[in-house]
Amino acid sequence: MMMLALPRVSIVTPSYNQAAFLEETIRSVLSQDYPNLEYIIIDGGSTDGSVEIIEKYADQLDYWVSEKDNGQADAINKGLARTSGEIVAWLNSDDTYLPGAIHAAVTALQANPDAGLVYSDVLAVDGQGKPQNLIQYADWGLDGLLHFRIIGQPAVFMRRAVLEEAGELDTRFHFLLDHQLWIRMANLAPICYVPEKWATARFHEAAKNVAQAERFCEDAEAIVSWVQGQPGLAERYAGLGNRAKAGLALFKAYYLSTGQLAWPALKEYGRAFFVAPALTLSQWRRILWTTGTLLGLGRIRGLDRQLKSGKTIEQENCNK
Repeated sequence: MMMLALPRVSIVTPSYNQAAFLEETIRSVLSQDYPNLEYIIIDGGSTDGSVEIIEKYADQLDYWVSEKDNGQADAINKGLARTSGEIVAWLNSDDTYLPGAIHAAVTALQANPDAGLVYSDVLAVDGQGKPQNLIQYADWGLDGLLHFRIIGQPAVFMRRAVLEEAGELDTRFHFLLDHQLWIRMANLAPICYVPEKWATARFHEAAKNVAQAERFCEDAEAIVSWVQGQPGLAERYAGLGNRAKAGLALFKAYYLSTGQLAWPALKEYGRAFFVAPALTLSQWRRILWTTGTLLGLGRIRGLDRQLKSGKTIEQENCNK
């Protein structure tokens, strides 16, 4: 019996001055047990030794370049434009794939032929690669995305045909560029959650989700404005009512507290409580930690690791 050829999978890594993590990212892609793989690296003109790392693996890459670009979305778009795979993804230069991730994602897409993308849980690690916690998601669909149920970008694999219909990343977004794309794709085809671990996401001091947490709130507000101007999506968003209002406020509160902006975070928790008390109180641990930060109480014994770098909105809201 003739075996069907495995579909080509294309991975793009955008990078800029991430020499400390880049090699681990590259090796995690090249060590996958998947034979039909295309790998592209788009470097933004790094000056920290990243180019020398890329050159070590040049003979295993399908394409790479190091040149100035207009930010992460632009770099990813450049890379995706060069890919040829039926299935595509990008992996940032401080994240990694776990063994067998690509094969598992292909299996999931084959088992769900209507899905535009598949995603799994993500293992959070620190700057040294030490596991911190498992970020667990659920089957959230378009409505979940519209009220800011965030899915882990490193563990997302897209069907090329749906991506091309949705269009490339919108370069106006710098912090939630992936989330806006997921909304566009979910508006065209189902998205499918797989309760496995496919990738790690690294949380370190220079990471955007730590160093520039407040800017995520600005992108979230911009996404809401964009949604409200899209026929079909605007009506669907309005139909979510208080769920949408609470979801946005809780998302902003999480990132503001991550950025040590405790008072603005608590105000967002207050807005969320006003429209969705039960949902807001389900995050009492995070609220308690944020309050302690505001009062200068330091670490609350037994909660700091779980709350500050552990449990997230994605976990606490998954069944709400």
